[in-house]
Amino acid sequence: MIEKSTLEFLDDLRRNNYKEWFHENRARYDAARENVLENAARMVEGINRFDPSLGYPDVTKLIYRINRNLRFTADKRPYKTHFGVVMNADGDRHSPLSGYYMHVEPGGMSVVSCGLYITEEHAASLNKIRQAIDTDWEEFSAIVNEPEFRKHIGDLCREDKVLKRVPRGFSADSPAAEYLKLNHFYVWVHMADDLVTSPGYIPEALRLFKLMKPLNDFLNRIVRPIPVGL
Repeated sequence: MIEKSTLEFLDDLRRNNYKEWFHENRARYDAARENVLENAARMVEGINRFDPSLGYPDVTKLIYRINRNLRFTADKRPYKTHFGVVMNADGDRHSPLSGYYMHVEPGGMSVVSCGLYITEEHAASLNKIRQAIDTDWEEFSAIVNEPEFRKHIGDLCREDKVLKRVPRGFSADSPAAEYLKLNHFYVWVHMADDLVTSPGYIPEALRLFKLMKPLNDFLNRIVRPIPVGL
C-alpha cells in the first residue's frame, strides 16, 4: 500500500512548490519515491499473473521524474505533485506501447489507467489506431461494451481535446465515429486516499488492470504487430 506519509509529502509539496522547500525535504521525497517503487514492483508481479507479456521491467526506469518540463508552459512551478509509473513490455516510459499506469496523488486523485496517450513522439500510431477501430469495430466494441468493463472501468476518457468531426478518410456514418474523433485512447479509474493507503490497494488495482487488459492487447497489436510466421 501507499504510506500516508507519501500522500502527506505530496500535499505539502503542492503548497510549497519551490526549490528551497524541496531540497530541505529531500529525504521525505526519497522515502515517498521508494514507497511508490515498492508498490509498482508488486503491481508488476501481480500483472504478470494475468498478462505475462509485461515481463519484469525495472520499475526505476518506469517512474516519471518529479521535475516538470517548464519549456513550453507559463506555469513555472518546478515540481509535479504526484508520482506516475507506466508499466509496459518495453520497460521504457517513452515506449509507444500501451501499458498499465499507476498515478499517486492526494485528494482522491490517485488513478489506475491503461491505454495510450498519443504524444508528438508517437503520432504515427494515431491513424493506425483509428483505422483498426473502424475496421475491427465489432472486436473493439465488444471490449469497451463488455458488461464488467463498462460497469467498473467506464468508457475511454474524453477529457482531452476531441475532434468535432470524424477525421478525413473515415465515414461520418461509421458506428465507430465517436471513437474516431478521439486523439488519445485510454481509460482510468480514480481511487480514494483511504483505499490507496490500505492493504486493499494493490488487489483492487490488479482487479481493474485485469479488466483493462483486452484494451491493452488490442492497442498493442496495432502499435507493434506480431510478425507473420511467429
